[in-house]
Amino acid sequence: MSMSKVIVTARSFGKTNDEAEQLLREHGCDVVRINAGTEAVEQQVRREIVDADAVVAGLEEYDADVIASARNLKVISRYGVGYDKVDVEAAKARGIAVTFTPGANGDSVADLAVTLMLSAARNICYMNRTLQRPSGLEMYQKTLGVIGVGRIGKGVARRCRGFDMDVLLYDAFYQDQEFADAVGGKFVDLETLIRESDFISIHANLNDSTHNMFSTAQFRAMKSTAVLVNTARGGIVDEDALYDALRDGEIYAAALDAVADESNEANNRLRELDNCILTPHAGAATREASAKMSLMAAQNVVDVLESGTCANLVPPLR
Repeated sequence: MSMSKVIVTARSFGKTNDEAEQLLREHGCDVVRINAGTEAVEQQVRREIVDADAVVAGLEEYDADVIASARNLKVISRYGVGYDKVDVEAAKARGIAVTFTPGANGDSVADLAVTLMLSAARNICYMNRTLQRPSGLEMYQKTLGVIGVGRIGKGVARRCRGFDMDVLLYDAFYQDQEFADAVGGKFVDLETLIRESDFISIHANLNDSTHNMFSTAQFRAMKSTAVLVNTARGGIVDEDALYDALRDGEIYAAALDAVADESNEANNRLRELDNCILTPHAGAATREASAKMSLMAAQNVVDVLESGTCANLVPPLR
């Protein structure tokens, strides 16, 4: 029986232990690792995917052309919860399953979101760099706005209840009233959340309706003392408008774990600003999250190759 070729591009896959890769090998998979080097990951993917049966995918793009070139591909297993870099409809049209790892990195990302709130509010990065002591903001008994009330958004809301914060919630698709009651929060429309929140934490998917969800009008509607945190996807925030808002004091600070062009993050002009923190899409960069995501992504591959489906297919496009 021939082995199934599985290419792995996710850099942190199996980083903490070899359990996930061993699972693939035990189920007859030949694992081919792709890493950035002299040749870009995207170019290597285009070459290797032609005869691959599965991909454990990182943040590179899988558009219709890439998918069409894959003669044997049965599953694109996203290492993470976002799948905006995968043309899901093109994959479905060719009978290719697209899976993700819901919940595996939830605690890790929620931890970072709260860390970024505190760091931005208290100017931690600026103080570390300059050893000056600017006046910051407290989080205690302020108002938190959570956009996207899935596992991660809920985790942030739970953590912030420890700061006795009022919690405003917005989700375009589903309102979990039982959860809102449990954290003493309430669902409101997006405009109300933007206007009334002291801290806004974004946990929405990137799609046509959320692209540039935060732009000039939204920043002008926010409090001048507000802090914006985005640990979701870069395209949700209009970075040019954010730069202007931070420079002109329309909002107090921002912290982004995702930017629109992550390949050129070092040259992002938001880094010029003392009231903006950038981190390199590190929300899931903990040992615990890496281990859980690796094992789930590997199991998704095994399930699809052996049964044609799995429990973690991406939700229908909305």
